[in-house]
Amino acid sequence: MNSTEDATRLESAPPPSGDVALDVRDLRMRYGTKDVLTGVSFTAHRGEVLALLGPNGAGKTTTIEILEGFRMRSAGEVSVLGEDPAHGNEAWRARLGVVLQSWRDHGRWRVRELLGYLARFYVPFATADVSRPWDVDELIKVVGLTEQANSKVQTLSGGQRRRLDVAIGIVGRPELVFLDEPTAGFDPHARREFHDLVHRLADFENTTVLLTTHDLDEAEKLADRILVLDEGTIVANGSAEQLARELTTQAEVRWTSDGRRHVHAVVEQDPTSFVRELLEGDPGATELEVKRASLEDTYMTLVHRAETDQTTTDRAERLDRTGQTEEVQS
Repeated sequence: MNSTEDATRLESAPPPSGDVALDVRDLRMRYGTKDVLTGVSFTAHRGEVLALLGPNGAGKTTTIEILEGFRMRSAGEVSVLGEDPAHGNEAWRARLGVVLQSWRDHGRWRVRELLGYLARFYVPFATADVSRPWDVDELIKVVGLTEQANSKVQTLSGGQRRRLDVAIGIVGRPELVFLDEPTAGFDPHARREFHDLVHRLADFENTTVLLTTHDLDEAEKLADRILVLDEGTIVANGSAEQLARELTTQAEVRWTSDGRRHVHAVVEQDPTSFVRELLEGDPGATELEVKRASLEDTYMTLVHRAETDQTTTDRAERLDRTGQTEEVQS
């Protein structure tokens, strides 16, 4: 699609509805001669949890920084809570929450004092629809730091410190939260509690959550929808189940019959037919289990496909520049 067609498509697209928290269309970013984002488009609705996945260098951080209003884009249209982040004012920023991978502050602050101090900045931005800020003691309880409420920040463990990072990011009761590797350093119990917190934000606060993570199991558990970014563009968009069905065709069926365990790989078709035939032919089959491709399997398939396509495109362009197009086409 050429630039004229791109412009026509963007101008004719309908404006985002009030239910849309993020609306990104043909987002592009260039540093010098290097294109980091080459046409990123997606939407996110109120109360939806999105996971943005991709290998290092795919453009995840650049995308997030543009949405947060910390970096100017080269081209494209972006709407965050109905505003262009490039021109967002303080009232708009008060509606966002950002949880960074690390946060530096004075280690002598006590947890309740620090959150209380930060909460005061959000008081002027309370509205009839959204009461700001979050009650500090309630927030401390929600993130699991009640016992550490009067402790100095410098005495917190790594996991407790990460919980405080989350509390700092949501103290203003944001409508949209950006989470960057949110559970790094969490033990399994703390990780489960954090997952409960994300679900609470989405289900009861109607908060939209966009998180980046390298933990594919976490993404599968948390996200309503998964975006895979590679080579500067979105190469997949859907739930973990949808992506697995669309991009990986193999499923594994396991069952027990006559005391023996059986495993059968179903390729290139829905395993339902095989299971139906199995039960009709062997009514005594027990412990039936159908295992589809995991998100990790799907993710690896996507990245491999994108890298293969990019390599093919690069090779064709090199040949075209040297006048050998005929060999590529033949």
